[in-house]
Amino acid sequence: MSTTTPTAAGIGALALRPLDPLKDAVLLHSWVTHPKSAFWMMQDAKLVDVERAYMEIAADEHHHAYLGLHDGVPAFLMEKYDPAHRELTGLYEPEPGDVGMHFLVAPTDRPLHGFTRAVITAVMAELFADPATARVVVEPDVGNKAVHALNAAVGFVPEREIQKPEKKALLSFCTREQFEKAVSA
Repeated sequence: MSTTTPTAAGIGALALRPLDPLKDAVLLHSWVTHPKSAFWMMQDAKLVDVERAYMEIAADEHHHAYLGLHDGVPAFLMEKYDPAHRELTGLYEPEPGDVGMHFLVAPTDRPLHGFTRAVITAVMAELFADPATARVVVEPDVGNKAVHALNAAVGFVPEREIQKPEKKALLSFCTREQFEKAVSA
């Protein structure tokens, strides 16, 4: 996965590349421990914790991490996982073609209007570029109202609240058709 996705006017080019857990750890550490990244739940993580967490993902056949680039500069993180084997095991009935997703936009002092929406749109387009992906599944914290609005903007429909070990989450789904309808509107 290293495609470049056209984005909204004025945003620039977005691309994804596989995350290198060791080379990218210092950068990731600065992102996940930032106060704006509270919902990532790594506020107190040390550098070694971030390295370890992403080394585990790199070794996991059911979970993958990608560094997102904005005009060639690291600007966001995407994780893709198989919800039948990770994150949501036993919390819902997975269907063939389900893909789980997390994303994090790097904290910045100079926000670019529309950037986060462009990122989630590009992430979803990348996931649906795989013909095997029928539906994207997310489980954000119930209190993360900003991400609920972003999810709705790209077609996600909340199903129900679920209790995960680390949080109360809003289980939501987006089919390919829901995504296409949302982004073409």
